[in-house]
Amino acid sequence: MTNFTKRIIFGLLYVALIVASSYFGASYFYALFFIFMLFSLYEFLKIIELKSVYPYILALTSFISAILSNNHAFNIDNELTQKVIVSIFTFALFFTFISALISSRKVAIQYLGRIFLSLVYVIIPFSLIIKIPFQNFDHTFDFSVIVGVFILIWSNDVFAFLIGKNFGKHKLIERVSPNKTIEGFIGGMIFTFVAGFFISKYSETLLPIHWLALAFLVSTFGVLGDLTESMFKRQANVKDSSNFIPGHGGFLDRLDSVIFAAPFIFVYLFLTT
Repeated sequence: MTNFTKRIIFGLLYVALIVASSYFGASYFYALFFIFMLFSLYEFLKIIELKSVYPYILALTSFISAILSNNHAFNIDNELTQKVIVSIFTFALFFTFISALISSRKVAIQYLGRIFLSLVYVIIPFSLIIKIPFQNFDHTFDFSVIVGVFILIWSNDVFAFLIGKNFGKHKLIERVSPNKTIEGFIGGMIFTFVAGFFISKYSETLLPIHWLALAFLVSTFGVLGDLTESMFKRQANVKDSSNFIPGHGGFLDRLDSVIFAAPFIFVYLFLTT
């Protein structure tokens, strides 16, 4: 089986998993992205050379807190939910310092810095991804919102690659990613807006202006996410984050765009819906 064939097969499987888990409901969506988060976190910890179980504990508490904050899905009292969320996450976050004190590491600053980097770059974005489907006018789980976001991301990735490969002449940030071009960035943005326009025709829970705003956020911060991961990999002197997904590299390679864009998407929808 050629690398191109593997890329097509596992790419379609990746798309099918996201669409299916979103369609079947919140529980399936949570389960899939919890798995995605663990693999992505494992890959990132290898890239930054951090051997610690604590980021996984922090990831678990953050993810659970995010699920509990979607309290309308569990009929949990709002005041009680907020108390549980604040208590769990605060304890987990500040226990980081205790873990540094009791560990045998000599350079505590580097240890703490890498843990907080994994928190900001991987854990928090995944915890916000699972909240995005609830950010609509009904504030209930809507698979079309998250699937629409991924369609925007895939549109941006595909057309940025195609246009950059065929028409790209001016490098975007050559020292980080030599293959990315300004032409590819602009082309990806244009087609992401086109995708956003068509999605808005079938969306009942978000207004057309929201989809166009999401198209802008995805095409801007998605590319920055791709470049950021390329920066980490270049400094670690690795080509892919792993070889878990044949033909694609690792989970971090597939999800870098949505990881970086998710906080901005969540904040925008949180403030406008």
